[in-house]
Amino acid sequence: MASLLITADRMIITPAGSPTRVVSPGYVRAVDGVITEAGEGRPDETPDVHLPEGLLAPGLIDLQVNGFYGHDMADADEAAWHTVVSRLPETGVTAFLPTFITAPVETQAAALRRTRDLLPDLPAGTRVLGVHLEGPFLSEKRKGAHNAAYLTDPAPDAITTLLETGLVKLVTLAPERDGAVDAIRTLTGAGVLVSVGHSDATAAQTRAAADAGARMVTHIFNAQSGVHHRDPGVAVQALIDDRLSPGLILDLHHVSAEVAQLVFRAAPGRVVLVTDAASAAGMPPGTYDLGGEPITMPEQGPPLRADGTIAGSGLRLDEAVGNAIGLGLDPAAAVDAATRVPADLIGRPDLGRIAPGAAADLVWLGPDHRARTTWSGGQKLYGGGS
Repeated sequence: MASLLITADRMIITPAGSPTRVVSPGYVRAVDGVITEAGEGRPDETPDVHLPEGLLAPGLIDLQVNGFYGHDMADADEAAWHTVVSRLPETGVTAFLPTFITAPVETQAAALRRTRDLLPDLPAGTRVLGVHLEGPFLSEKRKGAHNAAYLTDPAPDAITTLLETGLVKLVTLAPERDGAVDAIRTLTGAGVLVSVGHSDATAAQTRAAADAGARMVTHIFNAQSGVHHRDPGVAVQALIDDRLSPGLILDLHHVSAEVAQLVFRAAPGRVVLVTDAASAAGMPPGTYDLGGEPITMPEQGPPLRADGTIAGSGLRLDEAVGNAIGLGLDPAAAVDAATRVPADLIGRPDLGRIAPGAAADLVWLGPDHRARTTWSGGQKLYGGGS
């Protein structure tokens, strides 16, 4: 049996039936990649690893990664996939959904088949939990960086084609498109998480999407109808509807600090931190690719299309957690938004928490909240420690 005992001066735990909280000190024991004990205090025996500062947290989970380290996930070859899954642990991410943005349905289906064939040969690294399709069932009015030429209605045959590989775990769509409510029911029935995004829907249309099974809103306030006192849109419903979890790109460029605080206060326990990282993430300033079109990574701020449209981000998920804490959010709530909440949304209660029975996916965040060491299934993937 492979065992691992880690003690930490500060640690996040999620006791059964209780909220996530910080304990000081704490310990976690894993056997064969699964957590067997986790709690407050120190065990009698000498640990394999002791963390004297920072915070031991569950491995981070990112539901929206378009690309990273120079590679766009939709057209990444095997070498690019190897790079991304082996290097994402540097950011504390132990599980993610590669995200394919708008393209013709057949192009997306081909990318899904290619991904299915690549997955068995990937090296140890960040877990691939499935694929997030962000489009093509989006609104032309709120297309953001998506190519309007490929936007279309979610016809039943298109949904069937995209579900064929079984890899799709999350679909972002605009519920005001023809056939969208029926598509939400079909997708939800197939076990796919549906998120409202790139949408000009009213609050009422967003509520109808939630009635049909949608449970998330993609990057709140970005590329969607917002807050108006007589014409409420997607963002309003995301904040007031307890069934919906708003995704938040907390790079302090996509959404201001004050609005991010509003989101956390209005939707406590529902917010999902995401990066929406593009291929430019983790790279120096320059020109990169998103969905087959060029984007430019400037010295400061997110990547941009030639027309100035924000095109994904260069954000790390550990940085997003640090930004949330910097805004005054309780560390347990900030970590939850990047671990337990996304895990539960996609039906993976074995991830995103430090609790008996969960996978031993862990990250040591330093005092600056940057990942110092990352483990998956009890095996070190990145950094110091054992």
